[in-house]
Amino acid sequence: MVRVSEPSGEVVYETAPTRSDVNFEVSREMETPSFRGLKLAMRYRDLSIEQGVRRWQHWTLILIGFIDIMLGAGLYLVYSNVRRELHLSRLKSDFVANVSHELKTPLALIRLFAETLELGRVPSEDKARQYYQVINKESQRLTQLINNILDFSRIEAGRKEYRFAPTDVGRIVSDVLEAYRFQIEQQGFVLEVRVADDLPEVEADKEALAQAVLNLVNNAIKYSRDEKYLRLDLHREGDKVLLSVTDRGIGVAKGEQKKIFEKFYRAEDSLVHETKGSGLGLALVQHIMQAHGGSVEVESAPGKGSTFTLVLPVRNARS
Repeated sequence: MVRVSEPSGEVVYETAPTRSDVNFEVSREMETPSFRGLKLAMRYRDLSIEQGVRRWQHWTLILIGFIDIMLGAGLYLVYSNVRRELHLSRLKSDFVANVSHELKTPLALIRLFAETLELGRVPSEDKARQYYQVINKESQRLTQLINNILDFSRIEAGRKEYRFAPTDVGRIVSDVLEAYRFQIEQQGFVLEVRVADDLPEVEADKEALAQAVLNLVNNAIKYSRDEKYLRLDLHREGDKVLLSVTDRGIGVAKGEQKKIFEKFYRAEDSLVHETKGSGLGLALVQHIMQAHGGSVEVESAPGKGSTFTLVLPVRNARS
């Protein structure tokens, strides 16, 4: 029988009720910090002193080993928690810095063109109209970034709702490209758009699907370096509609192609870290596609660009 008791004699734990026919007992004060003050006793029946001592040593070693394992596990859990908290703290700091940078770009353009218009430095009505269009498009980009953050917050809280209705994906592609027309032209991108004829409508949340396409186009523009090329392909394969966004940018290594869909994750490539981003875009794209009963796929290689494909069922899987 094994018994642990307080200095007062009160039993804390015992493996069996105390018996009157015990003829051998060994006890000692426990010195481990977590158990200091407790008394460990072992009682045996029909044992010689030599047998009792051997059993005492045997059980003592087992108990010490168990305590060491528990302490080691506790230290490992503390270390893991501290490490995770430090990692989350770094991610949050990076997130704030990157979002601040992304907010500054459209805000700077809006301010520049607004001040030019206010000071009357626009040579013609046509030029003024172009400036108004730029302000409008940049405000849409700003709205997209804010929507990403708000939607991420709703998803984390389990409050994100989708409103499904028959949707023309081709129309969404046109609207997204119009929103990015100024950037595409200013940065000298070669743009190719291939939209198949007679595409069926899909059951989709129009705003959410547009947000997914916007995020892919935005990434293609941001992560293109020397070769400015952007292609969108929209076609049908069986009972699915596929939309691919292709660039010839920095690409993504094979080992990171699953990780890039995790929230806050940013690839280790130094070129990626030169480009500021929230780390939420692809996580939102994946969540949106899963909510539509579809998926997002990626084909990429470092230095050879990327193709991200949205796969949408013609009839939403949720129905």
